[in-house]
Amino acid sequence: MWFTYSLLTIFAWGGSDLFTKMGTDPNDNLSHWRVVIMVGVVMGLHATGVLLFSNPGFTLMDVIAYLPVSFMYILSMVLGYAGLRYIELSVSSPVCNSSGAVAAVLCFLFLGQTMEGIQIAAVVMISGALVALAVLERRYSIDEINKEDKKYRYGLLALIFPLLYCVIDGVGSTMDAYFLENIIDEDRANIAYEYTFLVAAAFSYVYLRFIKKRRFRFFEEKKFALGAICETAGQFTYIRAMSENAIVAAPMIASYSVFSMILSRIFLKEKLKTAQYIAIAVVMAGIFILGME
Repeated sequence: MWFTYSLLTIFAWGGSDLFTKMGTDPNDNLSHWRVVIMVGVVMGLHATGVLLFSNPGFTLMDVIAYLPVSFMYILSMVLGYAGLRYIELSVSSPVCNSSGAVAAVLCFLFLGQTMEGIQIAAVVMISGALVALAVLERRYSIDEINKEDKKYRYGLLALIFPLLYCVIDGVGSTMDAYFLENIIDEDRANIAYEYTFLVAAAFSYVYLRFIKKRRFRFFEEKKFALGAICETAGQFTYIRAMSENAIVAAPMIASYSVFSMILSRIFLKEKLKTAQYIAIAVVMAGIFILGME
């Protein structure tokens, strides 16, 4: 089932990227905290629903036990949301999601997980194509995009956010693989993560509303709400894929940046060039190979 869960995660998180980018205001330097609030609220509601309608044996100690993983994931996501103010989604997403390759290497080095030769080839294909997409997008876009548009401001500031996301999320995914195998099962881990995100949302709301004195109305954040729903759905399937086959699922799920790119081209009216189509085809071929296990 890990392959099915991975595909569902790809579709859900691709949608999350799109809606979050559409809702991000380049003139609002606190827009990432608005996203955190919406994601935390939706995740908190989902976790509560799971507790009400099932009996996973969850306790508050699970929140503490899983906190190191939750912290890494939430930190990487906040950085990713912040970066959307400065850089195109089709650049940010491939760079961010090279974290799957980071996780695969760390799982191999520190957790003793292994892959078949053909799976290694597929991971290399996916990872290489993701890097190529980022390089190509950087090259093509720098001459085409208005340098005065804050939403697409290139340079170190623009790239540092997705790069930090890549490293931190890769470490978090590796920790997740260890925790799910040795410390906590996927259902309790997911609830712990969602409630931790709810706490992060509460702090974000206090910071935004009472410290920065910015208005926040839930019903005005429709795009962020849609992104939060997709993010929550993807997290539900992601943690199941990781619990079954982390070393292969991580780089495969990282390819959701391709789906994000396609959606951004359709709805944000960006364009693909031939080399980018080739890179996408390589990623899709890698996914197909992984699914043949």
